Amino acid sequence: MSTLECPYKLNMSAVALYRRSLGNFLDTIAIVRRRFAMRPARYPEIPWFVGVFAWLLLAVAVGLSLDSTAGRMRGEWTPGFVHFADFFTDFGLGGWYLIPAALCLVAANLTDWRRLPRETRLLVYNWTCFAFLVLCAVGLSGLAVNLLKYGIGRARPLYFNDLGVLSLHPFAMDARFAGFPSGHATTMGAVFGILLLLFPKRWHIALAVMACTASTRVFVGAHYPSDTVAGFGLGLASAIVSGLVFARLGFIFRRPSSTRPVPKRTFRLLPSSRSKDTASQARRRREQLSADRP
Repeated sequence: MSTLECPYKLNMSAVALYRRSLGNFLDTIAIVRRRFAMRPARYPEIPWFVGVFAWLLLAVAVGLSLDSTAGRMRGEWTPGFVHFADFFTDFGLGGWYLIPAALCLVAANLTDWRRLPRETRLLVYNWTCFAFLVLCAVGLSGLAVNLLKYGIGRARPLYFNDLGVLSLHPFAMDARFAGFPSGHATTMGAVFGILLLLFPKRWHIALAVMACTASTRVFVGAHYPSDTVAGFGLGLASAIVSGLVFARLGFIFRRPSSTRPVPKRTFRLLPSSRSKDTASQARRRREQLSADRP
């Protein structure tokens, strides 16, 4: 290959990749617009007012009963326990969920879908929808919580002795006055909401794990208990709303007839045993044909 041919082929490959990426993006936008136009906004009768009222009431009750105690106990936990809580609190960072989801969407956008076998195409489609759901639920709730926490400007427990449990500095644009709601707890609430929608029979396990992870923000002295309760509820609401929109579009969930979106039977993130058997049979046929050739 000459020195002129190599840059030419690389340039052509880049152009082909760009066209494929743009084509996949435009196809996705067209599908979303078409489904929004064809499917009217018909959502289940979810008692949003009752849920929001209960959420706010719980946050207020927790704040009145536990926030002052948490402020006084800040710095009194044993170092070993704080180190343990500090390790798990990092799992509330949105990057753990947003970065893999974004990378998955980039990979799907660069994939030549037309050349994929049917089973593989369905699997890639499911992973793409799942990544998009994570990006919407976690990303939108993260944006909302940052607007709220900097707009409210509640002082963190670090300033409990000087400013008290309810010191507000709206739009101070300072992380020291960005306590309510908790961003880590919001992420955990969104993750719990996604798991609740996809695996409703295991909701209690998911709730226990995510709630414990969210509560670590109190033990490391970064938030009051009411901050975590408010953030967790905000993330959960974001996941449910995202699931309802996805159900309207026919992504992951079918149109809900009850109080929550229900996953489609075709939604799976792992290859089915049938597809594995089909792939193994095809591989054996190829090996047999290779062996029969002279």
